[in-house]
Amino acid sequence: MARRLGHARYVPLGTSRKFWYDEALSVPLASVTSPGGGKRLYLDPRMLPLLEGRRIAVIDDALSTGSSMKAALELLALRNLRPVAIGAAMLQTGRWRGALDPAIPVCGVFRSPLLERRGGGLWPLPD
Repeated sequence: MARRLGHARYVPLGTSRKFWYDEALSVPLASVTSPGGGKRLYLDPRMLPLLEGRRIAVIDDALSTGSSMKAALELLALRNLRPVAIGAAMLQTGRWRGALDPAIPVCGVFRSPLLERRGGGLWPLPD
């Protein structure tokens, strides 16, 4: 995404703690793929100069419940960084709306409903 927008660099957030990371630049993380929690989301302190004073867009592959994106926003807020936009390839239902700041615009490439197995098939549930 960064390359398509004409940027040479991007700043990844990670769940794998490196020895030079500062625990103060991390927040708890729970998501659809790691519901039990116990994970943390980290920001590499060496990447801070790339973010400070810049317009930031946070991009993820999917937004489902919004919990992992909420953690990303909380992590950036530790350094008073506020994204101007949130992007995702897939918006899985609308459950994420309640977890995120409605003042930050969210865009996705496509939407997918939450499905329920019923009568031998899968049927979309309302948002």
